[in-house]
Amino acid sequence: MKKSIYIFSDGELHRKDNTLFFEGENGRKFIPVENTSEIMIFGEVSLNKRFLEFISQSEIILHFFNYYGYYVGSYYPREHLNSGYMILKQAEHYNDDNKRLYLAQKFIEGAYKNIRQVLKYYQNRDKDLEDIIYCIEKLGELINGTLSVNELMAIEGNIREYYYKSFDVILNNRDFEFDVRSKRPPKNSLNTLISFGNSLMYTTVLSEIYKTHLAPRIGYLHSTNFRRFSLNLDIAEIFKPIIIDRVIFSVVSKNMIKKDDFDDNAEGLILKERGKKIFIEEYVSKLTTTIKHRTIGNNVSYRRLIRLELYKLEKHLMEEQGYEPFLAQW
Repeated sequence: MKKSIYIFSDGELHRKDNTLFFEGENGRKFIPVENTSEIMIFGEVSLNKRFLEFISQSEIILHFFNYYGYYVGSYYPREHLNSGYMILKQAEHYNDDNKRLYLAQKFIEGAYKNIRQVLKYYQNRDKDLEDIIYCIEKLGELINGTLSVNELMAIEGNIREYYYKSFDVILNNRDFEFDVRSKRPPKNSLNTLISFGNSLMYTTVLSEIYKTHLAPRIGYLHSTNFRRFSLNLDIAEIFKPIIIDRVIFSVVSKNMIKKDDFDDNAEGLILKERGKKIFIEEYVSKLTTTIKHRTIGNNVSYRRLIRLELYKLEKHLMEEQGYEPFLAQW
């Protein structure tokens, strides 16, 4: 499986013949083209058209993050698997209100049930989460009866409001209290980790969409409008609880990321480079962790699960098999 490259240093990305390298204050480091699927850029990096031409040929995506760790955009090379037929099917399911609502409900159903699974995991470890689980389950019962995407998103917002309250119970760490959800800028350490992790999740799903026939611009839960990408946001909802949130619980409960790993800035709280690297190491480790897949009977990584989810969506759009979201069992 091809790998992701993470660049934190300032420097320049270059092409030399049929190779790529990054040149910074620590010298030149070559990037294995054949084994790289995406480059995540956090530092101040310059590049030129010749470099972009080569990574387009090599089908490598660039994702850019600003100083604060927020995702700012991607260089999404010309799609090599694009399909006019699939774009028409995606548009057909978006323009039909019932078909769009069905998919949006399924994405929220997946997110809700995976959230509940995470909570039950910690409830079984003596965390007092009974009231929160009860409230979330009552909201979850409303998903299939929604009549519009806006109504559905309101329910999803309420579920997440209860869910984020559970973080204080699970973590029991005064340096990482939730308070309220805040973003751009996050106002406390826990919100900073949530925002940083979600940004990583959105780019990972976008990179996986690039390897399918799907167009990332057409989503169903998140409106298809002037936003460049929306399908990655939809699919990410299913996986954020079982990937990002579990990474957060891990790095905080193991004391890997501490209060000192944040800088208080006028723009909000910023995760320092050391904290970003630790979080990404745990995130990459989670993506490469394998589980036994119930349907196909083989071990697959979490990253592969995301791709399989996209293939299921393709089959639904082609009316070969109804889409059902991935539900964690642990």
